[in-house]
Amino acid sequence: MPNKTKNAGELDTRETARFIVDLFHRLILHHGLWFAEVKHQLGTDKALSILADASKKSFDIQLKHLASLLGFQMDEGIPSFLLEMDDDRLRKLKEQLAKNWLINDGVWFQAVEFTEGMNDAKRCNDSCWAHFSPVEAHSISNFLGLQENPGLDGLKRALGFRIYESINSQSIVEETDNSFIFQMNRCRVQEARKRKCLDDYPCKSAGQVEYSYFARAIDARIRTECLGCPPDSHPEEWYCAWKFILES
Repeated sequence: MPNKTKNAGELDTRETARFIVDLFHRLILHHGLWFAEVKHQLGTDKALSILADASKKSFDIQLKHLASLLGFQMDEGIPSFLLEMDDDRLRKLKEQLAKNWLINDGVWFQAVEFTEGMNDAKRCNDSCWAHFSPVEAHSISNFLGLQENPGLDGLKRALGFRIYESINSQSIVEETDNSFIFQMNRCRVQEARKRKCLDDYPCKSAGQVEYSYFARAIDARIRTECLGCPPDSHPEEWYCAWKFILES
């Protein structure tokens, strides 16, 4: 039923709560659109630098205001109620946020697929990864305090802090002085399809963008090779495998 109130101040309790949820959605979307436009106008490197500064300042102010209103404390930029959680509950919260990210990704994919077809969905998906992978790499670098061009050791650390790490199982094998192989041993998307007796989702085109852009954002000297990714055949122990090579 259409809402006939004149403004948000006239909403009842339930509708006000629903409106607040929508405000969170708009805030997140506006944050992303600001980054997209700065990237368009000023370029990726400048946009990533501005993103790090603007995000920290904005979130610090927002959380300070919410803390005052909702009655929790801030401890060096972290809401106190997170620090008061036991380790198991905090871990489950981390995993649920990662699952929510994956759900959001899948919902967007299917929204395009069901209206415009698989080809457009895959095209949008691959392009999205071209934008997201450098952003995630930059965010992780800031979180870990990685130096510029930290080499393969830096990439190994960064791969352990991707969102995927919280919901999939991965490993690093066959290391040399100038390369290592990364395997995705358990993938929630592919295993969900397997339970439904469906073929692997052909994610190679997205993976080639995802991993190469991520590695290059960590260190511009790193080259990425795909050793296998659906629709390629693969052994039982992994779904996809990638070789990262540090070029002199």
